[in-house]
Parts: sequence; structure tokens; C-alpha cells
Amino acid sequence: MRRFLLRRLLLAVPTLLGVTVVVFATVALVPGDPVGNFLGPGAPPAARAALTRRLGLDRPLPVRYAVWLWHALRGDLGTSISAQRPVSDLLLPAFGQTLLLAACAFLLVLVGGVLLGGLGAVRPQGPAGRLSGALSTLAVSAPQYSVSLLLIAVFSVQLRWLPAGGTQDAFGSGGTADLLRHLLLPAVAAAVVPLGLTARVFRAALASVLSGELADSLRARGLSRAAVLRHCLHNASPALLTIGGLQLAYLLEGVVFVETLFSWPGVGQLLYHALSARDLPVIEGGVLLVATAFVGINILVDTAHAAIDPRVRN
Repeated sequence: MRRFLLRRLLLAVPTLLGVTVVVFATVALVPGDPVGNFLGPGAPPAARAALTRRLGLDRPLPVRYAVWLWHALRGDLGTSISAQRPVSDLLLPAFGQTLLLAACAFLLVLVGGVLLGGLGAVRPQGPAGRLSGALSTLAVSAPQYSVSLLLIAVFSVQLRWLPAGGTQDAFGSGGTADLLRHLLLPAVAAAVVPLGLTARVFRAALASVLSGELADSLRARGLSRAAVLRHCLHNASPALLTIGGLQLAYLLEGVVFVETLFSWPGVGQLLYHALSARDLPVIEGGVLLVATAFVGINILVDTAHAAIDPRVRN
């Protein structure tokens, strides 16, 4: 296991370096003027030149990348152009909010995916199995943006059951109950597509085990239906672990639309505003943080998979 984990960690290094190169080059090519956005169109040339030098934008792109990477390796992601605050001070609270949203959405994905997929595998030809297949297909096909707007229109505008955005009411008491009310709609909107994918993959994995030699031998030994299902669930768990880890990583980087539509103060909304203002340090630091979390989750999933199935280690 140590060698397996070491190989995964070593592979993560060039992956993250490649991500930083692509992101840095892409952000540099995005149209816009960060100096003009900060100073305004009527700024004198001397002020523009001074800010350009202070931000290092007068240097060649490879030099700027090398300087940024050196500082990033030491934990310094620079200073936000628009907010004039350290990027880490903006990213860390926002990342905490993104983690909260992703964790709640992932809980819905895991519970809903196992229930839908298990129902479809146990009763594939019955009404429950057909309904499970239809719901999972509908979930996979539903655009996240449209689902978010539909939830806002129904539950916030028409029924007025849940708030349409933010993390707490302006004149509310705050607390956990208020946070959960604001969290429910964005968590559901973020979870719909991953839930459908998880249900489909888990249904296929469990159905394969239920129709295989293991299930036949367990039935031949006289085990009850519940005992057979329990053993088959254990054998299908690696597939659930793999797809679940991928969906958690997807949730961390795929909630930009959800956070923007529901005014959730996470990394997605922060990056959206940074792109609008062309705040380069925030964009680069935010993408690096999300990419690191994505790679870290994949390493954890691979390690857990290897612990369950020793064949993966080779």
C-alpha cells in the first residue's frame, strides 16, 4: 500500500504542474485589461504604468509564471487586484462554503444513487425497476442550469417554501436551521446529475453480481434473500466507491452555476466575479485550489479502492 500511495502522489505532481501551466496561459490570453478594470478608463498613463509594474504584468509570460509558481509553492497566492486583499484570505472561507455545499449534495447523491440503483438491480423488470431507470435517465439528462431555475421558480417564487439564495435571512435569527433552509435547494440542484450517474453505475454493478456465480452459490447454500443481497452489495461496493469519488470531485468543481444562481458564497461564485473583473491572482489561485482538491480526492479514492481490492495495487 505504501508503494501504491507513493506512486499516486508522484503522479499528482506533474498533473498539478500541467494544470497550472494551462490555467496561467489561458488566463493570460483572456481578453480584458485588469489594470483598466481596477483604475477605470480615465486613469493617467503614469498610474497605469505603476500598477502594471507592481502586478508584474510588464514581464514576459514565462517569467510571470515562474514567479507565481515559486510564491505559490511557499503558500503565497498573491494579492487580489479588485479587493486588494491576500488571495488566500478570499479563497479559504469561500472554499469552506463550497465544501459544505458539495458535502450535502454528495450525501444526497450517495443515498439517492444507492436507493435508485439498488431498486433497479433487485427488481429490473418490475414497475419499481422501470421507474428507477426512468428517474436515473431523467436525472442524467437534466441540465444543471435549468434544474436550478426550475427549483427557484417552484419552491421560492411560487410556493415560497425555501429561500432563493444566500446563506441566511437578512433579518432572521441565523443558526443551523436557517442555514439548512438556504442549503437545500442548491444542494439538490448540484446533486441531480451525479445522482443519476451514480444510480446507473451502481445498478449495473449490482445487477452483474446478482446474476453471477457468487449469487448462485449463495442461493444454493440456502441463504436468505437478504443475506444474498448483503454479500452482493459488498462485492459491488468498489464500483460505488469509484463513481462516488468521481462525483464528489465533480461537485467540487462543477457547482459554479449553482453557486452563482443561488448566491452561495463559494469558490464558484468567487471565480465568476473574478473572471468578470479579470482578477488574475484570484482566478489562478482558485483554479489551483480546486485542482488540488480534485487530485487529492482521486488519490483517496484510489487508495480506498486498493485497500478493498488488492488486485488494484499491481
